[in-house]
Amino acid sequence: MRHIRTVLRAAEPAGPAIRLLTLMDPDGWPLPKFRPGAHVDLHLPEDRVRAYSLCGDPAQQDRWLVAVKREATGRGGSAFLHDGLAVGDAVAASLPRCTFPLAPDAMRHVFVAGGIGVTPFLSMAAALDRGGGDYVLHLLHRDAVPLPALLPRATVLHDTAAAGRPALAALLGGPAPGLHAYCCGPPGLIAAFEAATAHWPGGQAHVEHFVPPPLLPDPEARPFTLVLARSGRSLDLPAGAPLLPAIRALGAEVEASCEGGICGACRVRWLEGPPIHRDRVLRPEERATDLMACVAGCAGPRLVLDL
Repeated sequence: MRHIRTVLRAAEPAGPAIRLLTLMDPDGWPLPKFRPGAHVDLHLPEDRVRAYSLCGDPAQQDRWLVAVKREATGRGGSAFLHDGLAVGDAVAASLPRCTFPLAPDAMRHVFVAGGIGVTPFLSMAAALDRGGGDYVLHLLHRDAVPLPALLPRATVLHDTAAAGRPALAALLGGPAPGLHAYCCGPPGLIAAFEAATAHWPGGQAHVEHFVPPPLLPDPEARPFTLVLARSGRSLDLPAGAPLLPAIRALGAEVEASCEGGICGACRVRWLEGPPIHRDRVLRPEERATDLMACVAGCAGPRLVLDL
């Protein structure tokens, strides 16, 4: 597993309970390139791994910008990044991953962000501004605006504390050739976006979750044998048993972050199955060869992984 060693070079407040972190190479070398909409995992003390969108300009290769909102009811990662991480401290990070890319065939982009969910759209907007792309960013917020200094000119603010949530169908307009819509934010906003785009052609509406949706028990789960092809090791799993701990019990290392099927860290190639896919990131064509180990199951008697 390859990690990048970075150093916190600057930290500043950037909106309500938000801390903007500037991560750089210790010696000032360029960091790995990233695509607009990408994120990285930060590896924190006590084996905590947290995924954050890269909200800087992808063309600025000497730094990564990460915005962290303090979550009072979170698992401790955001609290550490607010209170325990000081300028000059080292931070281990993953290579960037992009599970929420700009549609390459789009002629116009409509972004809908809820609060801190604006972060992936900031790198997208920077890339589109440089290339002359056509887009609009609708930012729904309550009272104070998040990351005001980083917002692009094509931002429309909607203070839901003052006027309530606007009708998303009105913000998006109707589906049209070349039009792609994107949403990142809390579960209620994503549900409303998915309802507003339910009649759109497939592949023209995109969402990114920053909190894994609840993973309900699979009523059709069945026992199966997990096989790791490279080592030949196997393990019989009862119906509904999680896959990721079993892989690790067999001695294989698999990166993981959200463990809820939304970040793409635990992607594994499967050779025999078929698997049951319950993630929110793989496209249909990708599921023909890969699975997300944190949420996947098996619909057959054996699941063979390329591990």
